[in-house]
Amino acid sequence: MPAPLLSVMGAGKSFGAAPLFSNITVHISEGERLGLIGPNGSGKSTLLKIMAGLLEPDTGTRTLRKLTRIAYVPQEPEFAAGTTAGRVLQEALPAHGLDEAERAAAVNVTLGRAGFADGAATVESLSGGWKRRLSIARELIRNPDVLLLDEPTNHLDLEGILWLEKLLEGTPFATVVVSHDRYFLENVATEVAEINRAYPDGMFRAVGAYADFLELREAFLEAQSEQQAALANRVRREVEWLRRGPKARTGKSKARIDAAHELMGELAEVSARNAKATTRIDFTASGRKTKKLIQAEAVSKSLGGRQLFRDLSFSLSPGMRLGLAGPNGSGKTTLLRVLKGEIDADAGSIERADGLRVVYFDQGREQLDPAAPLREGLGAHGDSVIYRDRPIHIAGWAKRFLFRAEQLDTPVGRFSGGERARIVIARLMLQAADVLLLDEPTNDLDIPTLEVLEESLTDFPGALVLVTHDRYMLDRVSTVVLGLDGAGGAEVFADYSQWEQARAVKPARAEKEPPPRPATAPARKKLSYLDAREWEQMEERILAAELLLEAARAAMQAPEVVSDPFALQQRYAATQAADAEVQKLYARWAELEGKLQS
Repeated sequence: MPAPLLSVMGAGKSFGAAPLFSNITVHISEGERLGLIGPNGSGKSTLLKIMAGLLEPDTGTRTLRKLTRIAYVPQEPEFAAGTTAGRVLQEALPAHGLDEAERAAAVNVTLGRAGFADGAATVESLSGGWKRRLSIARELIRNPDVLLLDEPTNHLDLEGILWLEKLLEGTPFATVVVSHDRYFLENVATEVAEINRAYPDGMFRAVGAYADFLELREAFLEAQSEQQAALANRVRREVEWLRRGPKARTGKSKARIDAAHELMGELAEVSARNAKATTRIDFTASGRKTKKLIQAEAVSKSLGGRQLFRDLSFSLSPGMRLGLAGPNGSGKTTLLRVLKGEIDADAGSIERADGLRVVYFDQGREQLDPAAPLREGLGAHGDSVIYRDRPIHIAGWAKRFLFRAEQLDTPVGRFSGGERARIVIARLMLQAADVLLLDEPTNDLDIPTLEVLEESLTDFPGALVLVTHDRYMLDRVSTVVLGLDGAGGAEVFADYSQWEQARAVKPARAEKEPPPRPATAPARKKLSYLDAREWEQMEERILAAELLLEAARAAMQAPEVVSDPFALQQRYAATQAADAEVQKLYARWAELEGKLQS
């Protein structure tokens, strides 16, 4: 059996006086895809940096098999200002071993694998999701033996997550991925390991997908609980014996006394491991019995000249949990803001029940002041908060969200993303709500907190609208799903799975897709005869050009092309030409639309 590619043995790490983990051992072999999970603050990212060689453990060792190449993608990618996607990949290539044509071919192939039409886009122009793709592509082009990914699904929309799943499933190298995305772990991981002080060695690892891990972990923890119960019975008998005052004259009595103390220590250790500290989330409902809380009628909204949704109608009533699904930029956050009344719709109406109380979780967490102390962030006025008309001391309220009393004066900005998410949830729980509007509440939350949040949302008696890229939560919480396609269209589905199946049958087109022509006066009344004929044919021409572009991209990925630098350059030129034609048609379509509106 070959030696592992990467090993971390007996590793321990502390920051200040607080230990993150101790005596952790991990081996990574060829072809393994290890999902690494654990509560916030358990040290997952730190362990990944130790594996990458970016941090030294306080104790233990890291060993690498000879000639093994390690690639690491951090949570927040960084790029030099003013550079392009193509330049990022060119600079990531080894300086030697490839001639100019081979380097160009490698860059073009990797750009294609990451979904980039070309490498000319500047990093400043890229969204968070495309920056994430570029950071992964930058490591792929180095042809690693082990790829380390820290929360790679952050900022990715569904399309991006599915792209990453497909990419990792078809790669020969080993992968270690830190993630809280349970569907992603289920689809990608061949093994799952959890860092947690609940385990004797600080980590529990199981072969199989995430569902297999859950079954094996449950069996282990149940056995550990049974061990605790058995130890407790034995300790109880020994304590009774000790209370009878045994004479310590004989060696046998001394040995039993020593064994009793060892047994107590063992019980204390197992009990500490079995103790679970979880966030307690319970949103406060107003108790309103109104049947219709919000009624949307024929609502439409455009931003930046692009139609997000059109003629959208639905109502929210108590007990309804509406999940919003769609790619980045499809208008999910905009719809939440329209429902809240923060911005107006372009057309249609929003009717809200009298005195409606809406609680809004914004994904930017703008309601938090980074300079404010934790006690203020948690919603304290003085030394207490008012929760369901009852005062609770701020130290107890903080403990409910896994914060310590000594942290109450720490500025909010110093806390991690997951901790800040818990702070926002704590504030929102203080407000009685008829409707919850939640925009990406799952970002940075660990799996135990996600599970508690899911339970709270399914128990909430009011209405809620949920935007999240966490497919597991969307599937479990939503009673109905509204799918937005980013081109003005919207459709209602029974659940997330039905929406995903519909997308597989008829994939949503890119956000550049022109909206349907208005059913008002014919175009030729405002356009010349030739322009009107061109405008009427524009949608079909654009769709045909996009099909040609997709075919050109697919041809560029063919194995016989990838292995032939000359053929690859030709295919790349053809792809560039096809993309330029699509851009040209969109520009002309916008020009004709402008004439219609003038």
